Amino acid sequence: RKMGKVHGSMARNGKVRNQAPKVAKQERAKKRVVGRAKKRIQYNRRIVNVDPNDKRKKGPNAGSGRKEIPV
Repeated sequence: RKMGKVHGSMARNGKVRNQAPKVAKQERAKKRVVGRAKKRIQYNRRIVNVDPNDKRKKGPNAGSGRKEIPV
């Protein structure tokens, strides 16, 4: 077997990429927090930011929506 030209000349480089239509980058959702960083957020939510004077057990959605029912 003879050693031939393998990938074409440098004059043709970028042919396919330049032919392809330009597509704008999509806006993506924010990355999910994982691993150590997620545990850190959980710790801060559950332990650090809890008011020691408030004896009620509060769920994760306590800060949203209805607070009190007006009489």
